[in-house]
Amino acid sequence: MNKKILALVAAFGFAACGPAWGAWPDDKPIEVVVGFAPGGGTDVMARKLLPFVERALGGKAKFVVLNKPGAGGEIAFASIARGAGDGYAIGVVNVPGYNFLPMTRKTQYSTDEIRLVARVVEDPNVIVVPANSRFDDLPAIVAALRSKPGSVSFGHNGAGTNGHLAIRMLAAAGKVEPNEISYRGTAAQRTDLLGGHLDVGMVTVSEIPELHGTNKGPLRVIAILSKKRLAALPDVPTAEEVGFPVMTTAERGFAVPKGVPDDIVKKLEAGIAEGLRSPEYLTGSPGMSR
Repeated sequence: MNKKILALVAAFGFAACGPAWGAWPDDKPIEVVVGFAPGGGTDVMARKLLPFVERALGGKAKFVVLNKPGAGGEIAFASIARGAGDGYAIGVVNVPGYNFLPMTRKTQYSTDEIRLVARVVEDPNVIVVPANSRFDDLPAIVAALRSKPGSVSFGHNGAGTNGHLAIRMLAAAGKVEPNEISYRGTAAQRTDLLGGHLDVGMVTVSEIPELHGTNKGPLRVIAILSKKRLAALPDVPTAEEVGFPVMTTAERGFAVPKGVPDDIVKKLEAGIAEGLRSPEYLTGSPGMSR
């Protein structure tokens, strides 16, 4: 009898020490790494969507966003790659930077170490200037740069990001050379635009919701880098319309370390999909945002 009791205790002890994958995501917070500073498009996307994913996963899941800006997202991507393969360390990846960085330099991560889970948004680039800017449109900016190379400063969120690549493509199309300034996130770009320290910001349309529909405020959108005009900014021309056929977008989605088990990945994918379908999320209900 004593041997049987000892055997049962040993069995339960082994089970308790083994992986708790079956309980995911009910027993501890899930850390979500974001590679840019608070207030930017990536950060806002994650913070707005995750409460709906929590609800879709049964209400017990708790996501905690950790901002790790720098190196065009590389610091965050490396953090995802090194995360424990238990589903409690995930992150947001940004394309094209995620793919582009390892192609141009030796990075702290490789795409083979990360498993992509869900693509959430495709977000076109827009060119913004202060409302009182001397530039009325994109041709005026290009003309100034042709007259004096480097005389117009362009902000982006790091080498290899969508904004950086958009500036390089625009420079090639216009045969000009802007003064590029790298930031740790869109919020910092916005601050310098409003303070008169930056001439032009290269951001995405989701990062300027206050301008949608009216394009009025302390900032002003002068061009969209998409194939056609956007319903949110119907009076703003595409770069192609004014003579510069450049089209770029940011794509954002969730990823996990390569070793996360398939059953957890499937649960996370299903939770994100259900969150994205939530009517409250689609209408931007303030009650579920944080």
